[in-house]
Amino acid sequence: MLTHVVLMKFADPADAAKSARLLEDLIGKVESIRTLEVRLDELRTEVSWDLFLVTTHDDADGLKAYQTDPVHLELASWLKPRLAARAVVDYTAG
Repeated sequence: MLTHVVLMKFADPADAAKSARLLEDLIGKVESIRTLEVRLDELRTEVSWDLFLVTTHDDADGLKAYQTDPVHLELASWLKPRLAARAVVDYTAG
């Protein structure tokens, strides 16, 4: 199982809540997503990121299928211009 972790910082932090809802809507629409969790930062410290996304996939090919899925690409085209920064970690547990 491959875990895909993304931290997002928005140019306008108000976009984080809508982004979380749109990301959650990917469940059931993108076949290669095994699990998906989205959380918003609550403390808003100077080192905080606005949104935390974790998806799991069967393997690297499953992650690539997610990243190239038309539903994901449509969301990404809306999301990317709103981001000030993004960090990603992908790992296999075990």
